Amino acid sequence: MPKVVSRSAVSSSTDARPTASSAAALRVYYCICGEFILVIDKTIASLPRRQTDGAIIIRAQDTDEAKAHVFKLNAVASEPILLERPGGHERQFRFSCPRCTLPIGYQSTPPPLKSGPFVYLFSGALSQVQGQVPGDAFDGEEANTEEDNESTTRV
Repeated sequence: MPKVVSRSAVSSSTDARPTASSAAALRVYYCICGEFILVIDKTIASLPRRQTDGAIIIRAQDTDEAKAHVFKLNAVASEPILLERPGGHERQFRFSCPRCTLPIGYQSTPPPLKSGPFVYLFSGALSQVQGQVPGDAFDGEEANTEEDNESTTRV
């Protein structure tokens, strides 16, 4: 019977030289309960915010002017909400944490996720450190009392 010889090679990331793709590091974010929620190509602090409610804007689809962000969101669809805003009404198709059902964000189009041009994340809903409350979780509490006065209806 012939003798079988196998060979293996060991590589280590500490020995590897930096590549162009390593500069595009992915960021991971968690819910307050510790559940993995988001992986994205940018820090959420560097993303623009919506003027109406301060939500973080993630571009979900490419346009002629800008490319979509690379991201994966681990969330489940929740009940859609109809909000009365000063300029009219806004329908939000919300999604929440699969473990604790904390609202994470919304989009303006019905599921599936990324079916519209943007996905919005609630300010203070995600943390970069697992199991830690984000620093901006309670920012704007005074503004939330005004928001609570707005009419909210489940659709």
